[in-house]
Amino acid sequence: MDSSKAFGELVAGIGAATAAWRRLGGVPSQAAVGAKPVIPYSRPQGSLPTLKMPTARGWDAGQTPVAAPGLKVNAYAAGLKHPRWLYALPNGDVLAAEALQQEQSEKSLFDKAMVATMRRAKALGVSPNRITLLRDADGDGVAETRHVYRDGLNQPFGMAVVGDTFYVGNTDALVAFPFEPGATRLKGEGKKLASFKPGGHWTRSLLATPDGAALHVGVGSLTNIADQGFKAEEGRACIYRYDIATGACEIFAGGLRNPVGMAFEPTTGDLWTVVNERDGLGDETPPDYLTRVKPGGFYGWPYSYWDRRVDGRVPRNPAMVAKSIQPDYALGGHTASLGLTWLPAGTLPGFGDGMVIGQHGSWNRSKLSGYRVAFVPFEAGRPSGPPRDILSGFLAPDESHSYGRPVGVIVGPDKSLLVADDVGDVIWRVTGD
Repeated sequence: MDSSKAFGELVAGIGAATAAWRRLGGVPSQAAVGAKPVIPYSRPQGSLPTLKMPTARGWDAGQTPVAAPGLKVNAYAAGLKHPRWLYALPNGDVLAAEALQQEQSEKSLFDKAMVATMRRAKALGVSPNRITLLRDADGDGVAETRHVYRDGLNQPFGMAVVGDTFYVGNTDALVAFPFEPGATRLKGEGKKLASFKPGGHWTRSLLATPDGAALHVGVGSLTNIADQGFKAEEGRACIYRYDIATGACEIFAGGLRNPVGMAFEPTTGDLWTVVNERDGLGDETPPDYLTRVKPGGFYGWPYSYWDRRVDGRVPRNPAMVAKSIQPDYALGGHTASLGLTWLPAGTLPGFGDGMVIGQHGSWNRSKLSGYRVAFVPFEAGRPSGPPRDILSGFLAPDESHSYGRPVGVIVGPDKSLLVADDVGDVIWRVTGD
């Protein structure tokens, strides 16, 4: 056995022991979910945070996630390499951004342990750095052809078409290419429009405004709670707005530790996002969340979380805490809610208007959470009830391994729901029975 694998197994054993020890201290009796969640008091974990992540296994032949009653699921495309994000082109082709977190320097024993854990979970390695085009020409719900739409990118994630331009969110920049409808290859030289700091939370999601005038760009923090100082976090933990006509790129809202998926709610026109909150305070503390994004708004990170609860590990800043906005809807602690899309009523039987959320799954918990595709119902532009599963079964019952981990979610060209699974290397397609 090589030394890195041996160290990984050692870390897994220590992580399981730490999780079990913390579970003896009491697991929260209910998830911190909804507009008025019950959030336990923080229990700072210090230099030994709970580190528990299932080993990535993948799916057996013929095995699929579990669809909710009234729904069915099939593999739209398989054999990809760490598909993270999806985008549907106007002609019905589907794009999958394939990218992976890169190896980083290990500055502490915890860094080394985290890297070993991420390798075991297939969350770290050599990034494919490409976008793949998938085409279902015969309409049977399975993409029979695929093409390398663009390679040589830098951890691509978000994608958007506005007019005759195709935009890509590389980890370090917003890049624009000439767009040719129906083409199977993105040609031309990419033009850098805006730069972002790479590393840390590396994904750069994109969402065009309904009028095509601007793009929103999600940029996560470098660290958990500004561990490397506030200067390193400048220009991060926020959503930018890029004005297509003028080229101006300015922070739209801040204090968002890791805002990834974004979607517009159509009746109000509000921008919504899902945010991954900080680690090291407990199984349900604080919860990840779904929230409206107000122009100029500040949502607390790193000084506070939810209802202005101060994080004592961070230098105090009462003025910033006082101006922080409480999120709209808690999604439970450490669910790693990444994907987000608006689901119109009538798309899936039994599901009305609401938001679909791809929950990648936790690591900083004694009992794992997430590892599912969830639906939050909406009425009059606001969440109106508890979340429901659309897809589950990504995690083994004993939590030892994961078959897959859902990330990006979109409504497909045929009005199905498409889900990127970056451990199973599959795009799942969900429809009515």
